[in-house]
Amino acid sequence: MPAGGVHGFLGPNGSGKTTTIRMLLGLARPDSGQIRLFGEPVPERLHHVVGRIGAIVEQPKFVPSFSGRRNLEVLAAAIDVPRTRVEAVLEEVGLRERARDPFRRFSLGMKQRLAIAATLLKDPDLLVFDEPTNGLDPAGIHDVRATMRRLGDEGRTVLVSSHVLAEVQQVADTVSIVARGRLVASGPVAELVGGRGQVRVVVGDVEAAGRALDARGWAVTRDGVALLVAADDPAAVNEALARAGLYASEVRGVRDDLESVFLALTAHVGVGGTERRADA
Repeated sequence: MPAGGVHGFLGPNGSGKTTTIRMLLGLARPDSGQIRLFGEPVPERLHHVVGRIGAIVEQPKFVPSFSGRRNLEVLAAAIDVPRTRVEAVLEEVGLRERARDPFRRFSLGMKQRLAIAATLLKDPDLLVFDEPTNGLDPAGIHDVRATMRRLGDEGRTVLVSSHVLAEVQQVADTVSIVARGRLVASGPVAELVGGRGQVRVVVGDVEAAGRALDARGWAVTRDGVALLVAADDPAAVNEALARAGLYASEVRGVRDDLESVFLALTAHVGVGGTERRADA
């Protein structure tokens, strides 16, 4: 994955995201293959780079009766980090004004932001977040998403795993998509989603419209009462229909999102990660 920015690690539940992250952090040992972080093999030399990594893998634990600031001060002392870092990270995640509140009064979104603040105490180059928005309300999701985006914009590398592809699409620069333990795609979000333009057509005579558009060389698929045409220019599609004496009630361009791209990429992956023939 590239250094700097936000990298989404995507896939449905059970696809291997958390297992992979646990192996990256030395919490599980792979059966085969190689892992390198900052050029160092893991887990053999993880101790050489662990100080550059901050991670939230499972629900973080804080003392409920302690304030947010006091919880971070205890952590800072445990890892030999100056107390000045506590104020800096509280500011960075937007919790400075609520830092005196006891942790038990924090909303779920605030608790997650405090967890992110804890990972920032070491001023890491790489941040690893496993399903950071699970259980959060829309406001909490927005806060965590904005925090991750800000960290990426600062030049840190943020690896965020999620099964909610539409959510990550709003924050990630690049993504890797896995299914049943296999990598099926990786690259910039714009490249994976871009270039997949379609035109949605609603017309009375669907069969005739399909034949007319197919004759123009466009791939056409049925989508309920509509047709999806593999074309980038709705005007050209509308003109082709008009030339065939067909007049649509709807002609509009649509773009794939990460979810639709994911479904298309993983359609050939069978049970246990085996290939499934397209004609099977």
